[in-house]
Amino acid sequence: MTDINGVRYYRYDKPYVLESGEVLPSLTIAYHTYGKLNADTSNVVWVMHALTANSEVADWWPHTVEKGKFLDPEVHFVVCANVLGSCYGTTGPLSVNPQTGEPWYGDFPDVTVRDMVGCHRLLAEHLGISHIHTIIGSSLGGFQAIQWLVDEPGIASEAVLIATDVCCRPWEAAINESMYMAMRCDPTLGERRPDAGAAGLAAARSIALLSYRSHYAYDLTQQDREPQTDIFTRRVQSYQRYQGKKLADRFNAYSYLSLCRSADAYDVSRGYASMEDALSRIDARCLVVAISSDILFPPENIRGFATMIPGAEYKVIDSEYAHDGFLIEYQKLNEIISNFRK
Repeated sequence: MTDINGVRYYRYDKPYVLESGEVLPSLTIAYHTYGKLNADTSNVVWVMHALTANSEVADWWPHTVEKGKFLDPEVHFVVCANVLGSCYGTTGPLSVNPQTGEPWYGDFPDVTVRDMVGCHRLLAEHLGISHIHTIIGSSLGGFQAIQWLVDEPGIASEAVLIATDVCCRPWEAAINESMYMAMRCDPTLGERRPDAGAAGLAAARSIALLSYRSHYAYDLTQQDREPQTDIFTRRVQSYQRYQGKKLADRFNAYSYLSLCRSADAYDVSRGYASMEDALSRIDARCLVVAISSDILFPPENIRGFATMIPGAEYKVIDSEYAHDGFLIEYQKLNEIISNFRK
């Protein structure tokens, strides 16, 4: 284990067999911890991050890793691992393939949500954690949380599943395919360099934003506040370009493709008789949270699978910020999770 600038790294120097049958020669898992693990390891809260986030929860989830909040480091030992396929420290397309001595880039094998969960299991074993008090996941992180709860019943006492789902539905896959189409229009995609496909990634992010926000959110924040000298130029146009460039500057097209494709393949019932059969295996006390205006993971879909989890409690956060509400409405989320724990 190494610790660099607050990020810890666990090196797993054995072959890691993926669900597809392909093999990664070794693994590096980047992670953060907050707080102290108590003597009987009963205070673990395991957070699984969304698509382009990282293991530093306090950085991307405001006012949650604080005293009195649901990730209170004075009470909990909070763990968050960067997901397999990302570009923030865990093995992914920019990692060096030890068999070739060069980065994987587009040769990185397809990974699944179950493969990601396998990495969490390896890290938990390394940290001496055999049971988790609370697993928390939102969006792609929620996919991982549900997969872990189903595949390993008894791993957690509680779980909080936020703005997520139990499979990739056609609407989500259609959004992903639209992003891939935009990315393929960038002629640099496929080149063996870290910034390949950057323009296509920026366009893909612009498409994705339309599923993360609602028209209410855009109307609240992107109105043209002053008369335009050019009637064909709108404030929101520069906003979309800015957000696209912002992601392209900090992320990587190959990792983006890898993570989105893992979402395409997600179906927690794979290998089980049915979705009901899979979800009935969960024996953690579950809180399932939807965002009222979320069009990526609509409340009706979330309520539908919540009824299949034994004893699950279902709540809706009233918000105009759509899917991104799980990041923005942290005060409401803190209140809901606090009440659930009580």
